[in-house]
Amino acid sequence: MPCYEFEGLIPVVDPSAYVHPTAVLIGDVIIEAGVYVGPNASLRGDYGRLILQHGSNLQDGCIMHGYCDMDTVVEPDGHIGHGAILHGCVIKRNALVGMNAVVMDGAVIGEESIVAAMSFVKAGFQGKAKQLLMGQPAKVVREVTEQDLHWKGLNTLEYQVLAQRSAQTMQLVTPLTRPETNRPRLKGVTEVQPKAQQAKVD
Repeated sequence: MPCYEFEGLIPVVDPSAYVHPTAVLIGDVIIEAGVYVGPNASLRGDYGRLILQHGSNLQDGCIMHGYCDMDTVVEPDGHIGHGAILHGCVIKRNALVGMNAVVMDGAVIGEESIVAAMSFVKAGFQGKAKQLLMGQPAKVVREVTEQDLHWKGLNTLEYQVLAQRSAQTMQLVTPLTRPETNRPRLKGVTEVQPKAQQAKVD
């Protein structure tokens, strides 16, 4: 992974975390145990401190940045979807930020809350536990249900295990020119399904 010292500060990565080789870490970045950081994520700690706490994930193309004297934090089991932007905010324990959502400076997303995909959380928003936020700007639309949290938990567990699977098996290779006969399909470790498909099954 490209990892850069900045003004004497070197990123910190726990040995049990997995950071994809194309992710970029700069300066005051702290990545704790069991974290997964996906391809092309950018953690630019050249002003404020960036912290990914135990068991959280920051997926493909995500951006973390912040201002001086400010920590941008994803607390334990936080789940940050593809392409999301976190700037000077705090994502509390077991919360989820959906794909391409933006959470701005000084905002706090409450424990076990969900920010829907493509939502924009304004600067200074102070959330409470178990809120579903949606829209541009994001507003509280309802309370998060136990079914929501079950689905979120399955997804987060998949990424916690993916950190281990990636560390054990991912390597740079030359692509094949055609699929092999009986090419196997990859499987996860849970029964997680897309929410639309899950609704049809339930």
